[in-house]
Amino acid sequence: MQPRFTFSSLTLAMLVATSPLALADEAADEGVLKLNDAWVLGTAEEELKQAPGVSIITAEDIARQPPTNDLSEIIRRQPGVNLTGNSTSGNRGNNRQIDLRGMGPENTLILIDGKPSASRNAVRYGWNGDRDTRGETNWVPAEQVERIEILRGPAAARYGSGAMGGVINIITKRPSDKLSGSLTAYTSLPEDDAEGMTRRTNFSLSGPLGEPFAFRVYGGFSKTDADDADINASHQASDGTLVAGREGVRNKDIDGLLGWQLSPEHSLELEAGYSRQGNIYSGDTMLNNGGGNIPFIDSLYGQETNVLQRTHYALTHTGLFDWGSSKASLSYDYTRNWRLNEGLAGGPEGAPSEGAGAFTSRLRNTRASAEVNLPLSAGFEQVLTLGGEYLYESLNDPGSLRAQSWDTDAIEGFSRGDTKTTARSYALFAEDNIEVDDRTTVTPGLRFDDHEEFGGNWSPSLNASHELTDELTLKGGIARAYKTPNLYQSNPNYLLYSRGNGCNAGETNSGGCYLVGNANLEPETSVNKEIGLALDKGTWRTSATYFRNDYRNKIVASNEYLYRLGNGRRVLQWTNTDEAVVEGIEGNLFVELTPQLDWNTNLTYMIKSEDKETGEPLSIIPEYTVNTTLDWQASEQLSFQVNATYYGKQEAPSLNLRTGQEYDDEAQKDVDPYGLVGVSAGYAFSKNLSLRVGVNNLFDKRIYREGNASDAGAYTYNEPGRAYFASITTSF
Repeated sequence: MQPRFTFSSLTLAMLVATSPLALADEAADEGVLKLNDAWVLGTAEEELKQAPGVSIITAEDIARQPPTNDLSEIIRRQPGVNLTGNSTSGNRGNNRQIDLRGMGPENTLILIDGKPSASRNAVRYGWNGDRDTRGETNWVPAEQVERIEILRGPAAARYGSGAMGGVINIITKRPSDKLSGSLTAYTSLPEDDAEGMTRRTNFSLSGPLGEPFAFRVYGGFSKTDADDADINASHQASDGTLVAGREGVRNKDIDGLLGWQLSPEHSLELEAGYSRQGNIYSGDTMLNNGGGNIPFIDSLYGQETNVLQRTHYALTHTGLFDWGSSKASLSYDYTRNWRLNEGLAGGPEGAPSEGAGAFTSRLRNTRASAEVNLPLSAGFEQVLTLGGEYLYESLNDPGSLRAQSWDTDAIEGFSRGDTKTTARSYALFAEDNIEVDDRTTVTPGLRFDDHEEFGGNWSPSLNASHELTDELTLKGGIARAYKTPNLYQSNPNYLLYSRGNGCNAGETNSGGCYLVGNANLEPETSVNKEIGLALDKGTWRTSATYFRNDYRNKIVASNEYLYRLGNGRRVLQWTNTDEAVVEGIEGNLFVELTPQLDWNTNLTYMIKSEDKETGEPLSIIPEYTVNTTLDWQASEQLSFQVNATYYGKQEAPSLNLRTGQEYDDEAQKDVDPYGLVGVSAGYAFSKNLSLRVGVNNLFDKRIYREGNASDAGAYTYNEPGRAYFASITTSF
């Protein structure tokens, strides 16, 4: 073991890592810092990034296989990651988002530069847990990403509510120490002209502004066209209204950051950004029935029927002191969700309504956070982290909480007097990264969250790493994670209605049933466990990890009524269900075949992902997934990549949770195993000009959306076919 830093050396190392002029990939992001051939113990956060359930995607990885428009296309190739809809109903099946370890998109917390991005919470939450949203992974242009950190399992518990499945931290490129800029143009052209093509142009400019200041600004425009309206016509499970393909999207982004080195020990960053995502409508409705007004739905094809605008501001201070380091930030996110008014009941639920106009819901999140890192030598070398945060959420949704002709004041706790919901919460946390000996590191943690509506929650965690030999390391962890009810589930003024077909079929139907929010819900919780072995032989390394999440109090729409109204209609509420379990194995193998040729493969095998009471899956994901990539740096200028993914069987759900009825046998269609292969080549004409071209889905394996789970089983999404892409970047 090499000698540790003196305290002055530690201060210098932290200064290098936290300076706004430093590049984002400095050594501070490793579990230890290295300076002048000496080592220092990192913080608990840095240590947790070495956990078995953590993956890192670099800017170079993204450049070799740029995503068509959404970073989820790159993230999905990591172990434990899939793309799924919000629910097993198949509603909004083409709105596929990141699903970590089968816990569902709503349990994946997305961070941008360490700050939560929650714009999807401005989109109405449907009866089955559906949202008409693309999620949070396309707010940052791919070319502006320095790296993406994927934290699965216990390592994610430190981030609080919403991280039960894991955390995706998208980290943008930092200001450079010399004036530099870049311009990138990208296009993806599907071979089948029924699929939407993509165009993207981005720019960046970065550098110093006099000695104490540095800046970074980036922006861009991208557009992906909608699939043709009839792309699934010959494959859909039932006749009638066309089953829509993937909708298109227009993105506009601008972001600026100003860094100020107040002194050698203190820095300040001010960031402001604006993004606009407008859809290009493909005809999708929640129930694939045109909402009872097919000509109107058809007339909207190609138009914008919803627009999300996200404005964000952040002020961050980092400091170095004789006793350690600190970081404090104040951030404000404002999302405006403009969309055509949708039906909230029966067949028209989730479909644009003719003559109903449009509305704008507004979500405001104000967050303050701070932490200090204290290097200590009390018995063991350790770094203690103490921190806290405060969050104020405000959602005003006049569209989803608007009056309807069938509303009734007889529902307990329900009124139409207010379309606004607010919530306040705070958290305190402590973590300690302890070096027990030269081979053993233990990282205990404890987080306390207090929500004004749902009370307090304790989240203890314990992670550990032990080097069995110089090459073989045992790692593991256990943590309790949780998620508070969202602002729709807990709002007694959020009302949905079914005329009968969406109600429990085992109960007498008299006028249908209402679903209302429930202010007395309990937060969802899970106990996440993992244990793994990692073997590093230098030119090759491999790892295997077993994980298990025991999930409690999952919030669902109850199908058992609380009481009946005088007119016979039943009143249901959101409720907490019994237990669920997610269990699986992840593995990885990296081999340096030659100094110029690397081979990287990962495997995810899902042993179990089900509700213990019903036996139904929590989300529709493959039984196993294998990703493999071959990277060849043929010369200093020329590089090649071949990547392949093989997905195991995706089993269809068997039970309609709303009605309590089994789906018909002919509707229980499993998606058979299938594979996707991509190839690409890059050439650097000079240090300022590079080109990359390639083919995605080389063998043109396509999946067509056939409908929702009620008639199509697991065939609820489109897997696009062969597409050709090119990306050219010029820089100075």
